[in-house]
Amino acid sequence: MNEKKGIQVPLIHVVGLVLIILIISLTTNPACAGEKYLTGNPELSATIRGPNQFYPGDEVTVPVIIQNSGLLEYTFTYPTTLTPVDLPSTAKLMVVTLSPGDAPVTVLSDPQMAGDLKGGSSLAVNFQVRISRDAPAGTYSLPLSVNYTYLYASEQFGQDALHYLYREKGETLDLLLLVKPKVIPEVISVEPESVFAGSEGFLTIKVRNAGNEDGKNTVISLLRSGTSPVSPVSGENYIGDFPPGNETVLQYKVGVLRNTGAGNYPVDLVVEYTNIDGNTVRSDVVTTGVPVGGEITFDIISTPSPVFSGAKQSLEVQYKNTGHSAISGAQARLYPLDPFTSGDDLSYLGDMAPGETRTARFDVTVDREAPIKEYGLDTEIRYRDLLGNDQVSDRMRIPVDVIQPTGIQAVLSNPVVMVLIVIALIVVILLLVSWRKKGLPGFFGRTPGKKGQ
Repeated sequence: MNEKKGIQVPLIHVVGLVLIILIISLTTNPACAGEKYLTGNPELSATIRGPNQFYPGDEVTVPVIIQNSGLLEYTFTYPTTLTPVDLPSTAKLMVVTLSPGDAPVTVLSDPQMAGDLKGGSSLAVNFQVRISRDAPAGTYSLPLSVNYTYLYASEQFGQDALHYLYREKGETLDLLLLVKPKVIPEVISVEPESVFAGSEGFLTIKVRNAGNEDGKNTVISLLRSGTSPVSPVSGENYIGDFPPGNETVLQYKVGVLRNTGAGNYPVDLVVEYTNIDGNTVRSDVVTTGVPVGGEITFDIISTPSPVFSGAKQSLEVQYKNTGHSAISGAQARLYPLDPFTSGDDLSYLGDMAPGETRTARFDVTVDREAPIKEYGLDTEIRYRDLLGNDQVSDRMRIPVDVIQPTGIQAVLSNPVVMVLIVIALIVVILLLVSWRKKGLPGFFGRTPGKKGQ
């Protein structure tokens, strides 16, 4: 019986075959091949992100978008070629500088370091720009300089070494910026009339259109500036057309808070108008100062004489206008308190110029049981300011001393004594009448009714 024997393959042959297959696969696998770029370089352009329309006087941040549209048209792939780290279409180490050129702008930002920008990508660089207040409307081109480095070529040495050749390049791109017309209010002068703390007055303001827009249906409004003590009472003026360079004189009524010191305080001015596109727009707010005079104040410069308890007397008080404005129709008012009473607590002072004094008189009665001491009676002055507005001063205090009556005043102020005096007078009168009726000798040794005896 014949037995079949299997083919015996030596182990060394198997191992050798595996190694040959591995070497072939490593040397022929395209995934491990290197790439060599034959063409391609950065191609840059720039634009403003969002609206590129600005107004005279604006100070804005302009977001500039830089786009790299560089492409790689041909790539050579070979197993023994090494792939460069950088692509020839990449703009490296970019430094971006914005210049005003002939545009009426001021660039406030320094050159910006933007880094690397690969082909097919974009990045944003921001610049702070101020548009001139007198900038004419129109489209302007701002030079945008971009300096960068790019891979010009690469040389391979052996199987594992690459030598890079870089070049520096500078480009100037055009950045388009549109300046639109605008009304820019400019305050030329402010003239106050009777503007004092605690009262109302008028402001006469001259305003000029310093912009390049011909405003239609223009309304110029006066507004309170923050927490300023000056507030408009009537704050709008319609002037219609407001062409560039035109000046207009406006009047506003304003009020000033009490307890405001003399000085300049801010108010805001804003213009609302119809622009060339038919839209209703508002100008930027303009803040200007208003001269405010100090509050109209009064002082008591003389105190009344002491009064007696239980007596009715007149208090004489001198008031002085210590403010900076004349007043008219002034009346002083007294507020009596216990133990004082008054049947007439008003005294007319009339007109008072700054620094002028007037004397008021008040009739008061002091209770007989009033403690002997000094009292403080409140007083105030009602008046009209230069515009005829009714005003009331702060309350002041009049020091009044109540003293014990002496001498004849003590006698007259004692009701018991007064009753006895009245009784005695009545008795004397009755006796005189009786003597005259009975013919008894009267005063001076004469008998009533008989002459010459």
